[in-house]
Amino acid sequence: MNVYWLEQTEADVPAENDWLSASEAACLKGMRFAKRRADWRLGRWTAKRALAVCLQVPGHPHVLAKIEIRPAPSGAPEAFFANQPVAVTISLSHRAGTAMCAIGLSGVDLGCDLEVIEPRSDAFVADYFTAKEQALVARAPATDRSRLLALLWSGKESALKALHTGLRVDTRCVIVSPVEALVDLNGWSPLQVRYSAGRVFDGWWQRKDNMLRTLVGDPPPDSPITLQVPAYSPDRAAQCA
Repeated sequence: MNVYWLEQTEADVPAENDWLSASEAACLKGMRFAKRRADWRLGRWTAKRALAVCLQVPGHPHVLAKIEIRPAPSGAPEAFFANQPVAVTISLSHRAGTAMCAIGLSGVDLGCDLEVIEPRSDAFVADYFTAKEQALVARAPATDRSRLLALLWSGKESALKALHTGLRVDTRCVIVSPVEALVDLNGWSPLQVRYSAGRVFDGWWQRKDNMLRTLVGDPPPDSPITLQVPAYSPDRAAQCA
């Protein structure tokens, strides 16, 4: 199963809001805090740019404004174009000024997550990880502990998004099993997450600098395919609008 993904940073997001729909612009206006506004804009921008490529429509502001990301009753994001549902499944994540969007076929259970590789306390490990995961961390070299914890936590986040529950459930109901030895040509390594209710999610993980990303799905996705988006030029876009 093909799954596509795209990352964008805050530097990629234009200063103007003409690529937002009227309802999105109203939603943004109601946000009080600058960080929340920045994160929300970054996530929407990344998703719209990714969907424009998948829908094979121009990435012009007036076209992007027709693409909307709306929350389903579960809270999971759903894609619309010109007020019509788009037959895809999407997942979003943002962290430290970077956002990721994963796109798969409609009906696929899909989740993605971004994490910063940073130190985490023993209390964090005890509170959120299973005994099996804690043993894996205990065996890891001290120099690799932060990376491994980011990987395990990110895998949980991805699986809980695929389950459409998010962090509303105990993170110990999913057990992450990364594969360290295998790396494909794009730097992705296999990953598996088992849910206590019997489901299994297969997926992938990748590290770049101090960021770690995971993606899981059911049915199992092939190695994620990077979306190639054209450079965004507001002036050129305005001329084409």
